[in-house]
Amino acid sequence: MAEPVAHFTAEARTANRAADIFVGTQFVLYRGEGAKPTLAVSYFHRAYDGGAPEFDYGSPANSLLVLASADVKGFHYDANAFFTELKQAPVRRGQFGQSLTMSHPFLRRFTLSGEIWHFTQPFLKSNAVGNLWAISYSSRSVFCLRTRLLLIFAASPIHTSIPSSASNRSNQRE
Repeated sequence: MAEPVAHFTAEARTANRAADIFVGTQFVLYRGEGAKPTLAVSYFHRAYDGGAPEFDYGSPANSLLVLASADVKGFHYDANAFFTELKQAPVRRGQFGQSLTMSHPFLRRFTLSGEIWHFTQPFLKSNAVGNLWAISYSSRSVFCLRTRLLLIFAASPIHTSIPSSASNRSNQRE
């Protein structure tokens, strides 16, 4: 997983920097069927720190995800638990999160999807909560048109903060 280049503005200066590169693996622990969930785990490690500032929840040094996915009475769901390690030299802290996504087809070619999520913000000693809604229309089996509505609620101003310097990795400052 990689984001090749990050374009940003910090301290009234615009720049481009190489972004982070992650390596990892994901595998299925149990293959479910119908209402019995498929269970999987995923691990990623940041192999290269590009130094570009982060404007979201920080870039984890290590991430472990536990994933569950199933179909119940016409609804598809994905439930995820996140265990990540964030680092602001020399301090390392655990960040924990949960997400639940559900989708349901309607009117033949439409699908309604919704997601709720929560993440701790260890360097702010706070939490962030949000939800995302999307309606999809599939005109053919290979084309899909989506619209999204994103609502974010945070116990801190993480979505409006600006890093104090281009070298600041995350807005999760103490």
